Amino acid sequence: MSTELRLGPMLRHVTETTAVIWVETDAACTVTVSAQDVSVRTETFTVHGHHYALCELEGLAPGKQVPYQVYLDETRVWPEADSPYPPSTLRPLDHSAPARLLFGSCHTPTDHSAAAVLRYGVDMLRAYALRLAAERVGDIGNEPAAGEPTALLLIGDQVYADELQESMEEFLAHRREGEDERDRAPDDEVVFFDEYAELYRQAWTDPDIRWLLSTVPTLMLFDDHDIRDDWNTSGTWREQIARTPWWRPRITSGLGTYWIYQHLGNLSPETRAADPVWQEMTSAGDGGAALDAFAWRAHSEPTSYRWSHRHDFGRSRVVMVDTRCGRDVADDRARSILGPDDSAWLDEQLSGDVDHLVLASTLPFLMPAGVHYLEAWNEALCAGAWGRWLRGPSEKLRQEVDLEHWPAFQRSFGAVAEAVLEVAGGKRGAAPASVLFLGGDVHFSYLARARARGGSAAGSTTTIAQLVCSPTCNWMQPMMRRLMWVAVRTVTGLLCRGLARLAGVRAPVLDWRLAEGPWYDNALATLTLDGRSATVRWDHSPSVPAAARQIASEASERPRVRELAEHPLTG
Repeated sequence: MSTELRLGPMLRHVTETTAVIWVETDAACTVTVSAQDVSVRTETFTVHGHHYALCELEGLAPGKQVPYQVYLDETRVWPEADSPYPPSTLRPLDHSAPARLLFGSCHTPTDHSAAAVLRYGVDMLRAYALRLAAERVGDIGNEPAAGEPTALLLIGDQVYADELQESMEEFLAHRREGEDERDRAPDDEVVFFDEYAELYRQAWTDPDIRWLLSTVPTLMLFDDHDIRDDWNTSGTWREQIARTPWWRPRITSGLGTYWIYQHLGNLSPETRAADPVWQEMTSAGDGGAALDAFAWRAHSEPTSYRWSHRHDFGRSRVVMVDTRCGRDVADDRARSILGPDDSAWLDEQLSGDVDHLVLASTLPFLMPAGVHYLEAWNEALCAGAWGRWLRGPSEKLRQEVDLEHWPAFQRSFGAVAEAVLEVAGGKRGAAPASVLFLGGDVHFSYLARARARGGSAAGSTTTIAQLVCSPTCNWMQPMMRRLMWVAVRTVTGLLCRGLARLAGVRAPVLDWRLAEGPWYDNALATLTLDGRSATVRWDHSPSVPAAARQIASEASERPRVRELAEHPLTG
């Protein structure tokens, strides 16, 4: 029986002359990837009985789009026979061309049935994939061509390890049957490596999304649901979760599989070659034990590994910032969303001499004012601002209402905000045209524009803005939408600001307000960077519950993709 692809191919890190293809196979084998006159062969490596390969093609022409094929032990497995999709292609970076960066977060895999559309909304990754496929064959109807994407930034909750679909629940029930160790694990959450591997397989084998990931370079960051809801919210949370008997295999498997399925493809060839984890995985017979040891160390000693990464697109810099695993939350009086080492690393990236500086973190940096001050107030109370007796109730509120975004780490927020103003003021090199924060997580999208509070950066022409695109497929339910409507009101912001002041919270050095949104549809955003100009566009597939059944019944047709909003950010 011939070896088959279990997952992939996925197009990951690209440079001007190189491209990396990631695959998972169902047996150890030799993987060959060919793109016209460029070809590479590599052996799979094995982790806990699963087989993976990264194939790095070199010598490609900048900006030239070429189709590629994947072979396992000389048998072609991609493109699949009779595939209805255009050929998967590689397109190395052309730094002289505009950069079109797609971004979004929070994706639940569904079967696109009527029930799924009613619960989760139209899957925007799938909708975009179908539109891109149509554009490539010239069959786009009345929809304008959007242009080839440079990269897709998936910024959090690529999988939901604690909110499972029925197919995943069935897998867990079958897998754990009769095994004592697995009986201790919760029935509705993944815990072990093979369960996480199946979770990724189910998430990324939808035919349309699989084709999209095979042909658009993708960079990824985890958020809490990739591991578990509220992951690393606080020191108290870490202490509580550590007492559960299944936590060690859970965090070990979650971080280990994240390294393989998501993080490994983010790395440049040079960074990957120097990574001691990569060296160990590719030199061991089965790297499972080594990966487990690494993952547990990364959890226990957050400064032992950096999950953040940086990418340059022409004269624009994109910094993908880990705001989950590297947190320092042991002491509520000295919290950091980044930890000391990552804080220093990020500060080094916050410099000018670029056209655009883009900071992508799974959590929005600039939240609606009411939410910002509520989280800052709660952090102060958890640290004892209103007495020790309120610390416990405040911690309970923090966990119940998810008060754990950037504003809940005021030291970190203040340091980054001050650095950004220095960048915009030309104190860290020539000022860029824009400093842009990308975020997800919150299940609504918006544009916020910021400036220095009190005009302290007078004369600066640098745009400072927050761009949020969330979710791609997991829309907010009606009750939560009503609560969020209240949260973004001006009067709510004033009330929460007053509370925060009473708790000793200082006014931030940035002043901002929502310029557009919030929008609650599933969406996918495109940030276009062209010289010193920057434009952002949100696309959605407009639907309401009354029309959802008709949409789902026409699943074979391409979902409508429409512009939700478009805004120039500079000029």
